Amino acid sequence: MLECVINISEGRNINSLRQLAAICADDLLDVHFDTEHNRSVFTLTGVNAPQRLTKLAVQLLHLDAHQGVHPRLGVVDVVPFVPLDGSTMDDAIAARDAFAQWASSELSVPCFVYGTERSLPDLRRDAWANLQPQYGPPVPHATAGAICVGARNLLIAYNVWLKTNTSEKDARSIAQSVRSDGIRTLALRVGNHWQISMNLIDPERIGPDIATDRVLHFAEQLNVEIDQCELVGLISQNALNKISQHRWKELDLSPERTIEFRRRHGFTFAA
Repeated sequence: MLECVINISEGRNINSLRQLAAICADDLLDVHFDTEHNRSVFTLTGVNAPQRLTKLAVQLLHLDAHQGVHPRLGVVDVVPFVPLDGSTMDDAIAARDAFAQWASSELSVPCFVYGTERSLPDLRRDAWANLQPQYGPPVPHATAGAICVGARNLLIAYNVWLKTNTSEKDARSIAQSVRSDGIRTLALRVGNHWQISMNLIDPERIGPDIATDRVLHFAEQLNVEIDQCELVGLISQNALNKISQHRWKELDLSPERTIEFRRRHGFTFAA
């Protein structure tokens, strides 16, 4: 079984999000959307739903009309395939390459790939400058831009929101200090707040509890307070089990937010 966690450059138009969720049918495990980021994260299983979702998103959305605080290359911005139980990284790489071939030929959207060759941050930094698409045309699609298609292990997307009186200088300092081999960070201005946006790339070693404590450590040195924590998408049961249950509410975690729970019980987008 493969998981696919697709990041779409739309988080405000609820009608569009409902259409996108509906096209995923029973393969949908979760939808997380943010109006300031103007971005949504669809967690899917298998290789068919990612194609259905991508095709509809390219039809519905236009990159030139998009405004949001999160960096992006396309309306379907990131399509990572993740091996779950019974699958291997080789399976994820094969799914990645097949998807990129399909999207570039069927939709004429150029695709950059990441995984063993390069990381997603490397791809974002170099795309169109020092790196050309591995699949598809050598220029962005007129309305859809380009897609970053990857193969990776499980990670956790996680946000720590800072109090409204936090300065840009302090937020960026905290993000830089927290960044490490297991934590990728961005400091993003979201409405009246600064947010430490993180990818926890080794979540059974460095989970939301450790990441939040690191943010708190460096924030306290600057007299900055944490406002709230936010899980984006889902967490694995193994990663959740490593965190003390008494911290779950504080960290925006619960057994119902695990991949395993959603695979057993399904998910309905009710926004």
